[in-house]
Amino acid sequence: MASRTHLNGPAAGAIVAILAALVLAADQFTKYLALRDLPYQQAVPVLGDFFQLYLTKNPGAAFSLGTGVTWVFTLALAAVAIAVVVLTALRVRSRAWAIILGLLLGGVLGNLTDRLLREPGFLVGHVIDFIHTPWMWLWFPSAIYNVADMFIVTMMISVAVLVVIGIRFDGARERRVERTDAATTDAATTDADA
Repeated sequence: MASRTHLNGPAAGAIVAILAALVLAADQFTKYLALRDLPYQQAVPVLGDFFQLYLTKNPGAAFSLGTGVTWVFTLALAAVAIAVVVLTALRVRSRAWAIILGLLLGGVLGNLTDRLLREPGFLVGHVIDFIHTPWMWLWFPSAIYNVADMFIVTMMISVAVLVVIGIRFDGARERRVERTDAATTDAATTDADA
């Protein structure tokens, strides 16, 4: 019997698929509402300058970078989505990894859907952005983003945390002692060879 944190392949795949579908649905539904109800490129204060809605269409990446190579972002999003699916099928057996990769996949699919299906056309569609929090960006140019972006950023941070604390895809935890012992053994072997 598997422990609470260790999953079999189908269970990991189900978690990833369900979470990805939920995030994708939330992202596309909020974009639908934004397109239906918000004026285009006009700030709508919700909490003054702290939180605003601002509908725009982004052909580029973060901060509208790379607007002339939209198709590159489409291919990158597709590659990430494929990598998450393959990784889940072959290696992920950790509940934490399944949750994080499912939420990440949902965010990636949200923006990929825009790139594939929105104007001006297939592979070069503009991503719908509508959330604006000017205070968050300090001295950087203010960004406008969407639900998919929030999941992509927070889940990439979560991936980094899992890597740093040493949780493997199978749910096992790397031990510092093992890494230290391996480094000590390598150093001793090198000294002996010299």
